[in-house]
Amino acid sequence: MVTIKEIASAVGVSSATVSRVLNYDPTLSISTSKRQAIIETAEALNYATPRNRIRAAAQGGGAGLKIALVHFLDPAQELADPYYVGVRLGIESRCQALKSEVVKVFLTGSAPEAAMLEGASGVVAVGHYYGDELEWLRRHSRHLVFADYAPAGDVDDAVLSDVSLAMSRLLAAIHGMGYRRIGFIGWIDAFYGPDNIHAERRCRTYIDWMTKAGLYDPELCMVERMTPDSGYTLAKAMLSKPNPPTILITCNDNMALGAYRAIHEMGFKIPDDVAVVSFNDIPVAQFLGPPLSTVKIPAELIGETAVDLLLERLSGREIAKKVVLGTEIIWRGSTPFQDSGRLRQSV
Repeated sequence: MVTIKEIASAVGVSSATVSRVLNYDPTLSISTSKRQAIIETAEALNYATPRNRIRAAAQGGGAGLKIALVHFLDPAQELADPYYVGVRLGIESRCQALKSEVVKVFLTGSAPEAAMLEGASGVVAVGHYYGDELEWLRRHSRHLVFADYAPAGDVDDAVLSDVSLAMSRLLAAIHGMGYRRIGFIGWIDAFYGPDNIHAERRCRTYIDWMTKAGLYDPELCMVERMTPDSGYTLAKAMLSKPNPPTILITCNDNMALGAYRAIHEMGFKIPDDVAVVSFNDIPVAQFLGPPLSTVKIPAELIGETAVDLLLERLSGREIAKKVVLGTEIIWRGSTPFQDSGRLRQSV
């Protein structure tokens, strides 16, 4: 394969100039004739630019590509949340099938070396990013796809599930079963700050839906900064109220685990005294006592689809694409109306 040095020698310029021309550097000051000579020489010598090599690799199935997996959780935090483990495994398994290399980068406070992203063919960013972190990712990524999150606007590729729609349908199903005292515990989205503590999508949808139904009681909606004990502390506080809920929705299955502990400690029975339903369907959900009813969000498929979107970009797609994957309510023993076995409702 011809090298940049050989092209530079043939044209009579530096290797750096050739590299910048072939990578379409708009800041390079060079005459039109010299730029044309570099391009024509490269074409005559059949030089494949880095951009074209990446595109050829993507069109050939991804073999040889280097993909950076950027995570908003550090390894210990991710290990404590099986849902995000599932998203990562989806990315890694898809890359393995494509024979693409995966490099893990953790963006959990201080920004890592930008070269880790700039040296990759593309970036899959897992989790939520705002402000400076979001702009940093956009600035240093050759191609960027978000997994389980879609930034505002229409400039980024993204894949996620619509948890607002899932919450609306979950509430409709619960209401249809006769529940009226419906409680919700969740977390405060750090991006929105203390003046808008109910901005998280599941929480916002819960408030809007319950208000429209004439059932909203602020006493039955509790949120706090996410910690390993949030589900336990919030459930215990809510169930200690004079008129507690008859069913409790938790923002995710990790919070449901804490809620189960609080309910059992207080001497209540699930689902006789309080039913519980959640989001994510992590592997342990089906083994709880009783098994947990939950909205299944396809974590691994989100990761796999993010890699596929990245390959499309590398193959030449120029318009941003957002993919919304469906969810499914998995009814189990934590809700008392499922005596006939597990039912499914597509959402």
